[in-house]
Amino acid sequence: MKAPARLALYGVGLVAAFGAAFGLSGIVVPDSYVAAWAEQSETAGHGGGHGDSKQEAEGHTLNGLSLDADGFVLSAVQAPTAAGTEGTMSFQILDEAGDPVTEFTTAHEKDLHLIVVRSDGTQFHHAHPVLNEGTGTWSIPWTWEEAGTYRVFADFTPVGENASAITLTRTVQVSGDFTPEQSAVQATDEVDGYTVTIDGHLNAGSSSELTISITRDGKPVTTLEPYLGAFGHLVALREGDLAYLHVHAEGDEPQPGDTAGPEIAFAAEPPTEGRYLLYLDFQVDGQVHTAEFVLDTGHLAQTTNLTQTTTPVEFWPSLEAEREGRG
Repeated sequence: MKAPARLALYGVGLVAAFGAAFGLSGIVVPDSYVAAWAEQSETAGHGGGHGDSKQEAEGHTLNGLSLDADGFVLSAVQAPTAAGTEGTMSFQILDEAGDPVTEFTTAHEKDLHLIVVRSDGTQFHHAHPVLNEGTGTWSIPWTWEEAGTYRVFADFTPVGENASAITLTRTVQVSGDFTPEQSAVQATDEVDGYTVTIDGHLNAGSSSELTISITRDGKPVTTLEPYLGAFGHLVALREGDLAYLHVHAEGDEPQPGDTAGPEIAFAAEPPTEGRYLLYLDFQVDGQVHTAEFVLDTGHLAQTTNLTQTTTPVEFWPSLEAEREGRG
């Protein structure tokens, strides 16, 4: 029997056990609570994990989970090995023959986007290294602020007609003590004096409309400047394995000198149910700022809310009152 099926049976068993126990003590369990428990158990039996998800079964391509794809390989990443040590991060993109690639298609105004994040979703960096066309080596000055296990993503588009973006990744260990941070749902972030709020719902397997609004001192910011071919650049990673999502800004590409705000619209398509870490880069007065969000997909968010409404703090007093009424 598969694990989800065992969980489903276990959940149904709990419902029955609780119902019997309450019956013996003369307490009636409200139908709404029984239905809620049963629904959660049924959900567990239908593949709550990434591996059994309907979306992955239907063949969604997940980016950023491998060091090779479509004949391209991300070489070993050279970087400082300890936090606080100044140095250089460097790597190459290799072709099927093992030769360094030196020609790329410009996407979002750059030939390659470097995304670095610690395994717990913190310490996010979006940078643009420089290519040595003679050796095919990308490099950038680098200092780790904190220790930990990091994922390095190289996001690029090869040359060629109808070429698609590729995201390759490797893991880098940075020595030193650190305590992983636990994520919590966060739809508003305060960064450099700006208040940034994301609105919308992530729906697994379908396009989700997200709107981000930016204010400063309670006033809408209407001086957003073009950055990487849009008024904002949004990266989304699935918590757990850090699968990389391509998120696209809505609307036409802005021209130099254009300004916008306070809202930026994006379309994202989460491949599975789960929690996603989102990072927005936006530019004002020539300075790039990064806001961070944590969102659950719609189903997970509903389950979380359901769990919160059936905590003992709320549940037991209602049952006690009913028992006294029956006495």
